[in-house]
Amino acid sequence: MANQIEVKDLLDAGVHFGHLTRRWNPNMAPYVYMERNGIHIINLYKTVAKMEEAGAALSKIAASGRKILFVATKKQAKEIVAQESQRAQMPYITERWPGGMLTNFVTIRKSVKKMATVDRMKKDGTFNSLSKKERLQVDRMRAKLEKNLGSISDMSRLPAAIFVVDTLREHIAVKEAQKLNIPVFAMVDTNSNPRDVDYAIPANDDASKSIHKIMSYMADSILEGMNDRKDSKDNADAKPAKAKKEKETEEKSTEEKPAKAEKKAPVVEEVPADKAEPTEPAGDENKASE
Repeated sequence: MANQIEVKDLLDAGVHFGHLTRRWNPNMAPYVYMERNGIHIINLYKTVAKMEEAGAALSKIAASGRKILFVATKKQAKEIVAQESQRAQMPYITERWPGGMLTNFVTIRKSVKKMATVDRMKKDGTFNSLSKKERLQVDRMRAKLEKNLGSISDMSRLPAAIFVVDTLREHIAVKEAQKLNIPVFAMVDTNSNPRDVDYAIPANDDASKSIHKIMSYMADSILEGMNDRKDSKDNADAKPAKAKKEKETEEKSTEEKPAKAEKKAPVVEEVPADKAEPTEPAGDENKASE
């Protein structure tokens, strides 16, 4: 289980601060605790419950061996999401969301493969045979692709889920995931609609401390799922080895038993037929006595 969530820690991180009351979304009413100085305050007990629910679901997905894509292009979330995603060994998008990233994934993969092609050209010397202008153009293209798509270079197929910070800003990513029936996990502030996502975590999505608190918990949950997968795989590999060892021991013991039995058996010598003593019938003995 990931680290226990304390309401006090969320309070210190400012997770409870929502938006101005005039900018709220009525669908967030169940998660609003009160209003103070024209600002909505989020109910942190419900935040804790939703964090645990989302963490358990992400851990289960990670244990199945599939990828979770993290999306956050706002300035205060970029660096935090990149660090936590790298720690959890998951792909992420922190620059611009490329249109059709999910719905037109084949084309995006072609763009990613271009980077591998350029790297291969540099290794085999083909790159040096190009003119100076062509080399400059290829380098610029490679740098642009690396900036936008370098973080998803290891993602060979569609993710099993996406995690979004601020659904209003990343509405295109949410729509694409909904179209492909990909589960959406998201931090939703009081101005967002929680009905647009599958796992909504009511929290302040503008403060860097709040984002870091939520993201670190999600990364821990994913790492826990990956460790469970590794342990189950090791146990599965150990079972055949153990069974094989037991079988070899059993075969060895069965081979030793007949050898011992053969050693204890008495040796019987056969007597030749011509040297055997003749036995007289009972009638002949009676005649001799007479």
